[in-house]
Amino acid sequence: MPVTIRRFQLADFDGVDALWTACFPDDPPHNRAAVAIPQKLAFQPDLFWVAEDEARIVGSIMAGYDGHRGWLYSVAVLPLAQRGGLGSRLVRTAEQALQALGCSKVNLQVRDTNEAVAAFYARLGYAQEPRISMGRRLTP
Repeated sequence: MPVTIRRFQLADFDGVDALWTACFPDDPPHNRAAVAIPQKLAFQPDLFWVAEDEARIVGSIMAGYDGHRGWLYSVAVLPLAQRGGLGSRLVRTAEQALQALGCSKVNLQVRDTNEAVAAFYARLGYAQEPRISMGRRLTP
């Protein structure tokens, strides 16, 4: 049975948590599923998808759109499922949904040490832009 991409459901929480733990082992606490998923479900929950293979969550992607720019977040594919086109399918799913909302440009951030992921996005047509990414945590 092929891998299906569908919108996140509450029953997917444990599967996504396990996926993110496997794919993002060094993420800070504010990026973990227990924090990020409730925040996403409170705002634009229709921009959160999972990839499911025989009842197992093997991929995820969250997107956001503020009326000006779109963003991709938490793009994850289990290591054993990588290099088969699933990551590309997840990104294209989010891009199509953002475009349907009127989004004309999508941004994303990749840690500067993650050359493999930067190369993945380059293959999908994303390019490094001359920007400085800045951030400030509003909550501890």
